[in-house]
Amino acid sequence: MAQLELPLAWGGPPLRGVMRATPEDFFVDEDLGFEPDGSGEHAFVRIEKRGANTEWVARQLARLAGVGPNAVSYAGMKDRHAVTRQTFSIHLPGRPDPDWSSLQHPEFQVLDCRRHSRKLKRGAHRANAFRIVLRDISGDRAAAEACLAKIAAGGVPNYFGEQRFGRGGDNLERARAMFAGKRMQRHEQGLVLSAARSHLFNRLLAERVRAGNWNQALEGEVWMLAGSHSIFGPEPYTPELTARLVSGDIGPTGPLWGAGELRSAGAVVAIERDVAAPDDDLIRGLAACGLRQERRALVMRPADLVATWLPESALELIFRLNKGLYATVLIREICGVTAVDESPD
Repeated sequence: MAQLELPLAWGGPPLRGVMRATPEDFFVDEDLGFEPDGSGEHAFVRIEKRGANTEWVARQLARLAGVGPNAVSYAGMKDRHAVTRQTFSIHLPGRPDPDWSSLQHPEFQVLDCRRHSRKLKRGAHRANAFRIVLRDISGDRAAAEACLAKIAAGGVPNYFGEQRFGRGGDNLERARAMFAGKRMQRHEQGLVLSAARSHLFNRLLAERVRAGNWNQALEGEVWMLAGSHSIFGPEPYTPELTARLVSGDIGPTGPLWGAGELRSAGAVVAIERDVAAPDDDLIRGLAACGLRQERRALVMRPADLVATWLPESALELIFRLNKGLYATVLIREICGVTAVDESPD
């Protein structure tokens, strides 16, 4: 299925280049936001993997520990075509740690292991740090630096990345098939429900980018506090809200569809309903599956963004993103890439 056309915010990428020329060119380091407490039933094993699937690594850990796959968990999926560091938890009640050093594999290695009192749940991490090198760069460097300054100051549209929609983008059609009555296993249901929600959100955000108000305030806006999922509003627009919006302390949101009424009002709720109307089957399906209305920030602001020109026509980008945000969404604003595999992990 053809993907949505997602408009760019800053005038189109001034560069062309190659991403993921090697796995080392796409480095991700997971930040849990807390330290294991040193005791408990759960072994927190920190892994560095190269070109490996997150679920496959989890199975290797389960096999060594002699436990079932359900005893191993992780905070989030990490890119396969990359070098990534992340933590897995293995439930070992009343049992000592196995010899993790005996787990030798060319695609991953154990960096550290400490005990913790609680299981590592999905989404429990705080952020991810990225180091991405784009190679064979061509284009206008001065325009690229101006674009990077805009991104650092104002962020980019917070689209869901193509990874969300599965290989070939077929998860959306699978969602429609499930809503029409096709039976699916539980883990498959989660993937297709996420794809349906993500599609609806991307459509709304794309419309606001086209209108030039994706990072501005409209009547009836619901706001999210930066660095959190706390929301408030709608409420009358005031000079104080203006100052908070400009500073990046708050930002506008869009719906993650589910059962219940939209929280937005006025002009915002009218836009959200109009944009979603062609996908009424998805809206009804999400509600029928028990999902509730939620909100997601329209603006993605990278932290600590540093760009460095390297020899041999390469550009290094270092930045941090809160969990649930996509580095490739930032890259597309600065560089049109080729030879990139964005298939899901």
